[in-house]
Amino acid sequence: MRMPRSLRGRLGLSLGVVLTLLWVAAASLTAVTLRHEMDEVFDSVLQETAQRLLPLAVVDIVGREDDGVTQRLGAIRDHVEFFTYVVRDAQGRILLQSHSADPSVFPAFEGTGFQQTATHRLYNEDALQGSIRMTVAEPLEHRAQVAREIQMGLGLPLLIVIPVALLAIILAVQASLGPVRRFRATLEARTAQDLTPVPADDIPSEIKPIATTLNGLLDRLKDAFDAERSFAANAAHELRTPLAGAIAQAQRLQSETKDPAASARAAYIEATLKRLNRLSERLMQLARAEGGRLRLDQASDLRAVASIVIEDIRRTMAPGRIFLTLPDEPVMSDLDPDAFGILCRNLVENALRHGSETDPVDVALAANGVLSVSNEGPVVAPETLDRLTARFERAGSDTDGLGLGLAIVAAIAARIGSQLVLTSPRQGQESGFEASLGLPTSSNFN
Repeated sequence: MRMPRSLRGRLGLSLGVVLTLLWVAAASLTAVTLRHEMDEVFDSVLQETAQRLLPLAVVDIVGREDDGVTQRLGAIRDHVEFFTYVVRDAQGRILLQSHSADPSVFPAFEGTGFQQTATHRLYNEDALQGSIRMTVAEPLEHRAQVAREIQMGLGLPLLIVIPVALLAIILAVQASLGPVRRFRATLEARTAQDLTPVPADDIPSEIKPIATTLNGLLDRLKDAFDAERSFAANAAHELRTPLAGAIAQAQRLQSETKDPAASARAAYIEATLKRLNRLSERLMQLARAEGGRLRLDQASDLRAVASIVIEDIRRTMAPGRIFLTLPDEPVMSDLDPDAFGILCRNLVENALRHGSETDPVDVALAANGVLSVSNEGPVVAPETLDRLTARFERAGSDTDGLGLGLAIVAAIAARIGSQLVLTSPRQGQESGFEASLGLPTSSNFN
């Protein structure tokens, strides 16, 4: 038999089996002991009956006028006679017998003491120098029946006690493993970004080393991830100044040179440096999304942040390229405004970069906190949609995107307990692309 995989099942099964075996062994030993004691008691009753009745029988027989006449004692009222007896003379003639006695079950007298046949247990006693002999018999079936009743009396309660005991064991084991279940539930509720130690104060001592080792592993992972994010953020920050200087030098070279080839190379260098500058900014945003605190203690209106971000992007775009729709009432949220700004900017820039160059980008912030950004463009295959939130993944190789915009948005969404939903074509259309996610607002986090 295979043991259950759960610790609760293994403890319950093993304790239940051991307890059942112990009870069965104890009941069997008790039954054997009682059977031995019962045989002693019944043998004593046989002997006592013979020794008490024989003197009375002798008086009755000696006072008779007729010698050798069999006398059967009558019953005062009907009853079951478990002990029967006969009184015989030295020649084996029956002089006296009980009313239910069957002479065929009484063997020949073989001297005083106990005697046993296939069906009866007997006791022999004599008097008057062996001239009067009494034999008391008890059916062995009577003893067997009494033994069965005793065994039933011992066994039947076990049919009730054992299931109740097993249930008690299961409940006790379940209650004892309560801290382990709470530890597991706490661990399962953790997000991938929450690497703080899991409280394990009430964990049983046998399992506490596992919890301690797990918390130690979480600490090491947190330190490793913090070091990775810190390196990415510091590296990106340190690159901004030299990149800005290199871009300025490339621009100056373009303005001073008269050589068309040199000017073209300077322009190419400038474009490459600007791309590298955008990459450093995205890396800082990604480190901010994965490592910073995104939920604050106070709420702010997300409409103001959305307006600022969209107006800043509009300055570099042709008029009419972005349509912003905001609700009339405030959209209060405890989301960090900087994180929301990073989220909104990446979605809009992603739509501008990968969508149609002439059709506008629609940005909408609903009163319930749902932010959606949609643009016109070719339909994106479902298998491609599934990969777009991965780092450095782009919908096509003909764009100058870095493949980090949607990854940053997805990281922020995961940190705030939301999910970035990508659909293509966009709702109600046969083409285009739409990205949406729900933001925490006062209506769903209070």
